[in-house]
Amino acid sequence: MTTEPLGEDVTIKYGLIGLGMMGRHHARVIREVEGIDLVAVADAMGDPHGVAGKTPMFDSVQGLIDAGVDAVVVAVPTKFHEEVGLALAEAGVHALIEKPVAHELPAAERLVAAFDAAGKVAAVGHVERFNPALISLRERIANGDLGEVYQIQTRRQGPFPARIADVGVVKDLGSHDIDLTAWLAQSHYATLAAQTTHRSGRDHEDMVSITGKLANGIMVNHIVNWLTPFKERLTLVTGERGAFVADTLTADLTFYENGTHEGSWDAVAAFRGVSEGTVTRFALEKREPLRSEHEAFRDAILGVRSDAVTLREGTETLRVAEAAIESARSGVALDLTARA
Repeated sequence: MTTEPLGEDVTIKYGLIGLGMMGRHHARVIREVEGIDLVAVADAMGDPHGVAGKTPMFDSVQGLIDAGVDAVVVAVPTKFHEEVGLALAEAGVHALIEKPVAHELPAAERLVAAFDAAGKVAAVGHVERFNPALISLRERIANGDLGEVYQIQTRRQGPFPARIADVGVVKDLGSHDIDLTAWLAQSHYATLAAQTTHRSGRDHEDMVSITGKLANGIMVNHIVNWLTPFKERLTLVTGERGAFVADTLTADLTFYENGTHEGSWDAVAAFRGVSEGTVTRFALEKREPLRSEHEAFRDAILGVRSDAVTLREGTETLRVAEAAIESARSGVALDLTARA
């Protein structure tokens, strides 16, 4: 995921709107990445983390546009993504919009149409695609290291983050797993069924269990919640040669290979399945995913490479997330092939 250094004559002027928990990390990375310059920030609610420093600060997206920015990172609450994104598209400004791309599917589709019409780059911040463990895992799956892939499971659990107010756990956390699963398998969701629960007194769900199948036949399972007193971010891929486990908190990737030795214990050997084999933990270059995401967005603007997550990909992820919410509400498994 490394890129060649840019020439000193290439500098993209960035703005950042939304200076909350995620915005402060974006500001730090923007200031670190070569070839881009944070020239303006904005937040109608002020600057609680002292992000702005000496950078000019405004209270709206229009202030950033008037400051002459080339690109804007959108880290405002999800319900404002459409409003801010449409203003940027109309002004001819590139945008990196935090996930989920929008609060509802029609809004996401309007954003896609607006940026297509403007001819500007728009990406979605599905940062897990830039996690070193998942990058390596995708390459190994594509290389056939697992043989046929049977199943992709994810577990994304932890305490409730008080900053989330306008969406539930499916769109906020679950969208990560939906996106990374389709990306790892290089296939769309075909069917799914989901169950949700509300335990924290909010309007939105705080726990979901999703089961389904991708168009290429791979089974998928997602366990996502804000009700677990420890943080877990695991992706498990099982195939005919063994299983990979990616821990995206630590960016570790481990391969559990199927055993090749016949057992001498009759009761165990009689089971006609796999056995434990060699366990390998890979040494990976652990670059910060958010930095890699920003480099991909920068390079998409420059036309250097095209691995930033597109608005259309973000919209497809939102489509699946909304289907999960609908399935949980109706108690019916859904066929997504007719909705694509």
